[in-house]
Amino acid sequence: MKLHYYADTDSLYIDLSEKTSVESREVSPGVVLDYDEAGHLCGIDVDHASQNLDLSRLETISLPIGNGFTDSHLNTSYGLWSGRRQIR
Repeated sequence: MKLHYYADTDSLYIDLSEKTSVESREVSPGVVLDYDEAGHLCGIDVDHASQNLDLSRLETISLPIGNGFTDSHLNTSYGLWSGRRQIR
């Protein structure tokens, strides 16, 4: 999963998959869900992100650490939060 913030449009895109979006549905004002060709959710677009979300921090409650996934996969250059501790 990748988070992309675009300051020029104040939008946050949550990329859930490497698959290409072929269909988009606005599910509420300013929130669009993207689906791949198999109908699986592959992304979420949030307009006016800085007005609707706290973009100053990211907190994860639980991640499936294991099966090849380690803390080294987390981008730590932005002071992001993991669990109850801040990643630096």
